[in-house]
Amino acid sequence: MTAPVPSLAASARMIAEGAVSSRDLVEASLARISAVDSTVHAFITVTEERARAAAEKADEELKRGHRRGPLHGVPVALKDNIDVEGVLTTAHSKILANNIAASSAGVTERLEAAGMIVVGKLSLHEFARGAPTDVLPWPNALNPWSSRHACGGSSSGSAVAVAAGMVPLAIGTDTGGSVRFPAACNGVVGLKPTYGAVSRRGVLPLSFSLDFVGPIARTVEDCALAMQAIAGHDPQDPGSASFTPQDYLAEIGSPLRGLKIGVAHDYNAESSVDAETAAAVAEAARCYAELGATVEEVKLPPRALFDAATWTIILAEGFAIHRQNLASRPEDYGRTARERLSIGALVTGGDLVQALRVRRRLTAELDTIIERYDAILCATASSPPVPLDKVDDGPWRRSHPITAPFNLTGHPAIAVPAGFSGDGLPLSIQLVGRFFDEARLFTIAHAYEQAHNWHTRRPSLP
Repeated sequence: MTAPVPSLAASARMIAEGAVSSRDLVEASLARISAVDSTVHAFITVTEERARAAAEKADEELKRGHRRGPLHGVPVALKDNIDVEGVLTTAHSKILANNIAASSAGVTERLEAAGMIVVGKLSLHEFARGAPTDVLPWPNALNPWSSRHACGGSSSGSAVAVAAGMVPLAIGTDTGGSVRFPAACNGVVGLKPTYGAVSRRGVLPLSFSLDFVGPIARTVEDCALAMQAIAGHDPQDPGSASFTPQDYLAEIGSPLRGLKIGVAHDYNAESSVDAETAAAVAEAARCYAELGATVEEVKLPPRALFDAATWTIILAEGFAIHRQNLASRPEDYGRTARERLSIGALVTGGDLVQALRVRRRLTAELDTIIERYDAILCATASSPPVPLDKVDDGPWRRSHPITAPFNLTGHPAIAVPAGFSGDGLPLSIQLVGRFFDEARLFTIAHAYEQAHNWHTRRPSLP
């Protein structure tokens, strides 16, 4: 069997040192995809010819002494709601089964400008709103740790592709937790950046005001490297922020003494976090105290208010985006996506106005709290991955993701592996930071990661 590809940072160093060529890494990625994707179904499209041609160009540039950046020649894959010029973008739906992108998304342009090689497009929950139980034109991704358990969504293929060692970096989207939750379920790292930090131009929307684009990778350093390439203002994205990106790697490895971390145990309890996950968060808090940080309890605003505002906005905006196709082609949606998108028709203008008012209030309250801390620590998911036959695929979820409130407020948040359950399934912690201060979030997350070896473990695949 082919070996998993190295991490993003390791791949970048190998090319920089001349130990491998871009073509070597791309061929290793393609070979790994060929060997294991029939088991985990992470990919919808593999762009072999395009990737090989780009790798040859990357190697030629290196021979001429032109290196575009630290990620020059390294493979990457994109969630299949992100456009790559001339390549199919389906959002894992029959609705877009023949949709060839006329141009590349802003994030794709930045990755390729940095020298990265796109090797394919990744499966997702349909239109980022469906479920892994739907019958769709392509198979749903499967968790490489246990095919009987959910792999999370909606960036399911993105997390699976990284966990299964097919690519060192995948790009996903996150509207209520769709980068962080699958990262948690698959034992990898996922970042939702600050709202407006990464362009969403050329990304099929679910919610104009709650969508984010972010990296999924094996390590915190990998995600920081990715942010070096993809962060920045895009004047063609109305939601893009005008800001100067940080050096996201500058403080990684710095000591934590003098930093302050708030632990949101009450927030976890409100979110019905199970005992194993609560224990992982408590262990992380102890770890941070041992590393020199000041750790104390913090009280966040009520989850019920967060959920009411978040899901009112998602329902209204999702329905507005899909209204025409829901009316003319309802049978071409999977059941879950159709039902979840359709109930947005019930949201009134008054409901939306109230949700936006509550959003502003909660954002201000959370921002005031976070300004007193360098990060807030809580769970990423309320439990380890659930069995597939227990997945909540109804039109209105019985419980909403613990990640979603930070989409509402726009603060950056990162999911980091935190060990394994008694059944051998991944656990995860979530760290929430200040606006546009991902560099500090990476420092804090990296310190915890390096105090353990969970990020070095890989699932056994046939």
